[in-house]
Amino acid sequence: MTFDEIGLHDELLEGLSCMGFEKATPIQEKTIPETLKGRDVIGCAQTGTGKTGAFILPILHKIRTKEYTNTSTLIIVPTRELALQIDQQVQGLGYFTGATSITLYGGGKAGDFNEQKRAMANGVDIIIATPGKLISHLIMKNIHVSTIENLIFDEADRMLDMGFYDDICRVVSFLPEKRQNLMFSATMPKKIRDLAKRFLKDPIEVNIAISKPSEGVEQTAYMAFEPQKTPLITGVIDNKPEYKSILIFTSTKRKVNGIVRSLKGKGYAVQGISSDLEQAEREEVLLDFTTKKTRVLVATDVISRGIDIKDINLVINYDVPGNPADYVHRIGRTARADTKGAAITLINEEDMYKFRNIERLIEKSVEKLPLPEELGEAPEWKDKSPQKKKKRYYGKKKFYNKKKKGGSQAK
Repeated sequence: MTFDEIGLHDELLEGLSCMGFEKATPIQEKTIPETLKGRDVIGCAQTGTGKTGAFILPILHKIRTKEYTNTSTLIIVPTRELALQIDQQVQGLGYFTGATSITLYGGGKAGDFNEQKRAMANGVDIIIATPGKLISHLIMKNIHVSTIENLIFDEADRMLDMGFYDDICRVVSFLPEKRQNLMFSATMPKKIRDLAKRFLKDPIEVNIAISKPSEGVEQTAYMAFEPQKTPLITGVIDNKPEYKSILIFTSTKRKVNGIVRSLKGKGYAVQGISSDLEQAEREEVLLDFTTKKTRVLVATDVISRGIDIKDINLVINYDVPGNPADYVHRIGRTARADTKGAAITLINEEDMYKFRNIERLIEKSVEKLPLPEELGEAPEWKDKSPQKKKKRYYGKKKFYNKKKKGGSQAK
């Protein structure tokens, strides 16, 4: 279905044409008409399927046709990166509509709060905010939300994973009861359904390939001991000179710095990004990666969602993520918009059970490639969960085995 057939405003169609978009993606085709009818909507689809456009386009259409005089739309997101990404989409898609937006998030410069306050006082159509910063403005009455007609939760599963449930409830308590609610997520666990029941009214639910990576991603894995990982990824990068954009995910900020140092020592154009960086530094690093000035970007899960960088050729999971859904989000950074890409995961002896949980989620056994001979022997793949250790209780002079009623005295 084309956007023209959906019935969007001509000025929106002009913006879409300038950005090279003509046909709606499945999630857009199924949710936009329902949103335009005024229905509450739950949209669930894998990353890279156009979820942002699915809620931005009908909201921009409503702003243009209803000609609101005050702030009409609040979009709640888990991270500043996602807030900025959505803001860019608003500015691009809504270029000819004249719609205005502002982002509210923590971690910026000292004067940002006052700048945000002044901007909202001048009037804005759309507020895109993380829960914590939004609450700060609400408490200080910098935002007038009595005119909000559209409430959107984006990456709702991620927000709950990050512990924002109470903050979300508090934000909603400030809003008018009469409003349209849209909820978008890549996964749909029970806690998301519970949240939807609390805030959405008779929603239509649209599910598109839940929790499945794009078919365009070639997924492989290596069994590797921890000391073998960096030499392994060095070899992978050397053997793929055609890959101009490589994203490496790791579990900790400390590992980001270590990997960056090792790859810089090999002469690669590499940078790292984590929550340690100031917002301006993050934006500069992402810009260098987007423009291909940086070939390799090493990151924590801070950017596993909320970035849409074209032509990422390869995603490497230096560590297996603890949450299987995070695997889907990580490798979803490549093969976006029907392109092709590759994803490689390095699995040490302790992370095998985590990866097996991932394979259960995606309903696919990922091919385990042999480790290059020069790196030595690899851990043996074991399709079993780790043995649970017996719990013991230690005292000053005694320890007690839980299975024994009286325990035994330590000698």
